[in-house]
Amino acid sequence: MADETFLDWPFFEPRHREMRAALEEWCAANLPVDHGDVDAACRGLVAALGAAGVLRHSGAGEGERLDVRSLCLIRETLARHDGLADFAFAMQGLGMGAISLLGTPAQRAWLDRTRAGTAISGFALTEPGSGSDVAATATVAERVPGGWRITGEKTYISNGGIADLYVVFARTGEAPGARGLSAFLMPADVPGLEVVERIGVIAPHPLAHLRFNGVVLPDTALIGQPGEGFKIAMSVLDVFRSTVGAAALGFARRALDEALARVQARQIGGQPLAAQQMVQGHLADMALEIDASALLVYRAAWVKDQGAARVTREAAMAKLHATEAAQRVIDMAVQLHGGDGVRQGFVVESLYREIRALRIYEGASDVQRIVIARSLLS
Repeated sequence: MADETFLDWPFFEPRHREMRAALEEWCAANLPVDHGDVDAACRGLVAALGAAGVLRHSGAGEGERLDVRSLCLIRETLARHDGLADFAFAMQGLGMGAISLLGTPAQRAWLDRTRAGTAISGFALTEPGSGSDVAATATVAERVPGGWRITGEKTYISNGGIADLYVVFARTGEAPGARGLSAFLMPADVPGLEVVERIGVIAPHPLAHLRFNGVVLPDTALIGQPGEGFKIAMSVLDVFRSTVGAAALGFARRALDEALARVQARQIGGQPLAAQQMVQGHLADMALEIDASALLVYRAAWVKDQGAARVTREAAMAKLHATEAAQRVIDMAVQLHGGDGVRQGFVVESLYREIRALRIYEGASDVQRIVIARSLLS
């Protein structure tokens, strides 16, 4: 049983604890799911999370605000039970983050569907030649009568190939670099949208390389104003970056749970492995890493929920520490399992594969260090 004492911290309100308890009960009854067919598993998870009401937290309806503490609690809880369930929830929020923040009433009709679990969303920002360097985006949106023609490519797009719609960032040229980008809502069935390649990774998730072969969208597809794309992307990441740390926290908590069970059951020299002082030291380090991560994650979420316009530094710290710490915690859990730690079918082996990507996506660890340093220097 994972430690729940953190729920008594002053970051949370009674409604957060009630929501978390209900979600824990749902997870115990429904997770993990079979990952044999990843596409089918993700579709099923989105539908199930929608039916359970969990996805209503993934977006903000008219007049509402995203509650980042709820987003973090949900991601932490789902990740502890099933990494694919966390992925399914997270991508609904990230994919529609721009619509939550700036969507028109017509665009929000899609948000209603993603929150209900009847549509799947994707966030199309990364390109073959620009990952962390968003200002180098090469996909172009040109004005045509009544709308825009979009040409270019995106890669490593989560839910690529199974999404019903994407938020796509393209260069509209209002100014050089980051100031000349705009965001568009693109249904997956538009002519000219091509799934070039499905991408396999160490912890299977639906990922794809997309190509836009002169996709024509109406003016109503534009999110916000022309030239606001970079600001929109950063505002979305400002909200959801903390939640990546929360997912890492969930993975780390599960790793510690597995390690505790292992060292108490495993015998060495006629005693439980847990009786060894060195093992106790490793367990203490793991617990320390987890609590430090939790404090940073929920500090960032709380600050955002108090109305801060931006939490760039806090979110960067939360993501950086929580993902790097989770890698260390999970690595130690693998070590304490001995040979079984790298054996397929053991939880810690799957956690080892799951955690690695979190140190890369939504801003790699070294990018977070740059963000933090720049905030100090400014």
